[in-house]
Amino acid sequence: MALQLSPAWWQLMPQMRFEPTPRRVRAELGTDTVLDTTDALLVYEPRRVTPVFAVPAQDLAADLVPAAPPGNNPEPAPVMDPRFPFSVHTTDGTAFDVVASSRSLPGAAFLPDDPDLGGHLLLDFSAFDRWLEEDQEIKGHPRDPFHRVDARESSRTSRVQLDGMLLAETAHPLFVYETMVPVRTYYPRGDVDWDLLEPSAHHSVCPYKGSATYWSVAGQPEGRDLAWSYETVLPDSAQLKDRVSFYDERTEVFVDGQKRDVASLFRF
Repeated sequence: MALQLSPAWWQLMPQMRFEPTPRRVRAELGTDTVLDTTDALLVYEPRRVTPVFAVPAQDLAADLVPAAPPGNNPEPAPVMDPRFPFSVHTTDGTAFDVVASSRSLPGAAFLPDDPDLGGHLLLDFSAFDRWLEEDQEIKGHPRDPFHRVDARESSRTSRVQLDGMLLAETAHPLFVYETMVPVRTYYPRGDVDWDLLEPSAHHSVCPYKGSATYWSVAGQPEGRDLAWSYETVLPDSAQLKDRVSFYDERTEVFVDGQKRDVASLFRF
């Protein structure tokens, strides 16, 4: 019997998952390297979409102090993206403060009880100042080896509207197909109606694409932080330079005159 992979992947979400990585991984606090290992794991706690680094305790140049219980944590959700803080754990284990370089990082290490992880400590990516894989800095969160971002130029026409208001229209769209994300349409800057947009204070970082700046639709509360562009583009996503995208699930997107059914993209 043939197996469709994406539903099977979602069925694994309630489990603790891990994958060894052969890359040298380092973490810094200020100018100090407090982690240097070639024995890291990528670990996904139950319900987590993205992984964290888990490392042998002996490769961490820090003291570990039992952490106080965290306060005001959100309740775990069935599926948790990187917006859920590291301190929301969905498996049994012990949390530690990481003390190094004259700093204390509350709850930045977690030792799961799961014996299959070989005593590796999970680390809070956001607690450290800088991370490197080999000699390349990574931002946002560790890259998932099973996550892809594929950009494809197209000759199909595309337009995006908000409540019937035309925001962008192009005969040269760039479609971006990313694992677990709806198809995104990136429009050339010249095909966007900039008279309708105003800069937003919101910014984001994607470990696969780069650092993004956002825009809102002026005078439209439902248009807040609706569009973005990667002002700093990573080499793997160079095609996104000078392109602008909009949230398909908050707008109406048409491809060759047919409205895109965004709901079907979340069928799993």
